Order: sequence, then structure tokens, then C-alpha cells
Amino acid sequence: MQFNADLHIHGRFSAATSSGMDFKKLARGAKQKGVQMLATGDCLHPTWLAEIKEMEEISEGTFQRDNTRFVLTTEIEAEKRVHHLLLFPSISSVEEFSEAVSRNTNSLKTDGRPKLFMSGEEIGQVAEDADAAFGPAHAFTPWTGVYAHFDSLKDCYGDLAGKVKLLELGLSANSDYGDRIRELQDITFLTNSDAHSPQPVRLAREFNTIEAKDLTYEEMLLALERRKGRKIVLNVGLPPEEGKYNRTACTRCYKQYELDQVLAMRWRCTCRGSIKKGVRDRALELGDGKKIRHPDHRPEYKYMIPLSEIIMRAIGHSSPFTGKVRSLWESLIKEFDNEIKVLLHTPEKDIERIAGLTVSEAIGAFREGKIEVIPGGGGQYGTVLLPGQEVNVKIAPTADGKGQKTIFDY
Repeated sequence: MQFNADLHIHGRFSAATSSGMDFKKLARGAKQKGVQMLATGDCLHPTWLAEIKEMEEISEGTFQRDNTRFVLTTEIEAEKRVHHLLLFPSISSVEEFSEAVSRNTNSLKTDGRPKLFMSGEEIGQVAEDADAAFGPAHAFTPWTGVYAHFDSLKDCYGDLAGKVKLLELGLSANSDYGDRIRELQDITFLTNSDAHSPQPVRLAREFNTIEAKDLTYEEMLLALERRKGRKIVLNVGLPPEEGKYNRTACTRCYKQYELDQVLAMRWRCTCRGSIKKGVRDRALELGDGKKIRHPDHRPEYKYMIPLSEIIMRAIGHSSPFTGKVRSLWESLIKEFDNEIKVLLHTPEKDIERIAGLTVSEAIGAFREGKIEVIPGGGGQYGTVLLPGQEVNVKIAPTADGKGQKTIFDY
């Protein structure tokens, strides 16, 4: 069997998360999206863990709410602000880990994503002792990704680098970025949403399609380890250019730069704001030039843009949360069950019958790869453009003086 899984989200006890992040809303959102398995997120937080325990436990480490399966996960912040993703096989494993790290943190009870005063290697060892899987969260993100602060997994995890089972690419990267880096050839890549809201534009905006025998933690772990025929068969995510840290850019005015420019400028924008190195440039730095080596086990990476974002662009609205966008989205979900089915499988003539020609043509353009993306950077998301649409962006001239126009100039 195959199922879709988003293995990194947050509950309402993490900073800057929606108060609507509860398991009832998450289960409903997963069904509307077309995802069958979600991370619990934040399982070290005692109140959130108590709510996890109230769900039906299908098998050890696997819980269910309204036909959505949940597996025990958390994100933690370690030394140098590096973020790590952990997946636990049982409640007892969570409690063992929590007890072991409690003396190295003061935020277990106050933040769903706690800060631990520990190195990556120390965290990896405690995770190993608790039988938890671990690896970098959003590995390339310039503020908190492992590659923002280290040049290799060994630099971060020391002798435990060989125990890393997973690496989360993050919204600004795809498999092409990761497979430039030789040390990642045997690592399983994950594409997860890191959602802070149950809204369909956030939840499962990135997910993984897993081939396994059942919707359980044990089977999911076998897929991460690529054992006994279980595997991830598809990574699904936003075009990396849509991520808000894809390009090297100013964090104040979002003006984008080529790397050779900012080195001469000492990372200070003309507006005096600081410039942050983008994911694309960091991957090129760490990689073997422009050479991409996809190992035989690497699944296809498929681009998917949230349905409400496509509707928003199609009807000319500035937000995916307007009443009209929401109404059209709800009509399509009611008729065709979930977003993935609408975006990938529903005939355009049927979409037109429910949502009109403009929306059906926009979904057709998405399927045919005719959507362009103006890259994001410096903390500003990229902009999705339908055929014929234009947008003005602040981009510095490149070294050759020609400037950057769209994603396709690269």
C-alpha cells in the first residue's frame, strides 16, 4: 500500500503557532489535503503529550484521530540554534528522552520546540539510547539549518553522523540541492510542511508518499531505512524558489544578490540591512560544482503548490484566505474529496463545472509545468505566476550586469 505522510508539524504550544493546532482540526485538515499520516509534533511538551495519550493507540507509537494516523515526533533546538527532527517509537521512548535531557534545558514545559543546551552529537546519543530516529530539520535554512553552521554532518553529529537516518530538505530546497553533496548519498530525504497552522495552505504543503504494509510507526521507520521493500516513493514539495530563503538576499528590503557581489559588500545591503546567504548558494558551496548525483534509491521529487494559492492567483486575489478563495476551495474539496485529488487527478472539465474556467485553466497550467516562480530570499516567500502574469521584484544586477528576471534565467 501507499500513503501520504507529513512528518514535521507543530502543536499550539510552540512559538508563533495557531491556537487551532489541535488534533481534531489536524485530522480534518489531513483528510481535506489527502494525507493519511501526520506527525504529532512537540511530543516532549507535557500538556501536548497528555493530549496525544488521549487518542486511540493503534499500535505502539501509532495513534489515531478520525481516521488520521499520528506518529510521535518533535523538533528541538540545540547549540548554535541548529534544529533537529526526532521520531519516537513509543510513549516510553519519549519519556526516557525527556528525562535524560531535562537537566540541559529550561523550556521543556514552556515551548513545544524546546531549546537544549547540548550539541548535535549529545542529542544524537540520547536519541540512540531511546531508540529514536534523528536527523537535521530543514537542513539548509540559513538561520537554523545544520548547513548554516556546519560544513558536514560529522561536524555536527561527530561519530554519530553514520546513525543519521533522515534529512529534511526544507521549503527552500529539493533533492537536486541535497544530491549535490556527496555525504548525503545514502541519507533518506524528507519533505515535510513544518506547519504552524492547520490551514490547507500550510498543512502538508510538503509531504512524502510511503510504500509500506500498514500505516504504523514501525512500517514508516522501515521506509525511512529502506528495508524489507518499504521505501519513500515520492517526495512532494513546493518549488524551492518559492521558499523564503532560496536566494541570497537582504533581510530588510529583500533585494537579491549574487554571491560574488555580497562578498565584496561584506554582507551589507545598500539599504544597510544585513544580507543572508540563500539555500541555493549554500548547496552549491557544499556540493561538487553543479554536478548532481541522484542515487538509485532516491525517489522522484514532484512539485505541488497549495490549491488555495492557485485559486488565489487565478481569480486575482492577494491572499489565499479571502472569502471567495475559501468558497471555491471548499466547493472543490466537497465534490472531489481532497486537494491532492483535485490538483493531480480530477479532469479539468469537472473542475471547470465546479469552480469555473479560470480556475480549471490555472490547475491545467500547474500540471503542465507552465507556472513560473519569482524566487524568494531574505525571509520573503517567492511569488507564483500563472501564464501571462507579471510582478515587480527587487533584484540587484548580477555580476555580468544583466540582472535576474525569473527562475528560468538560472
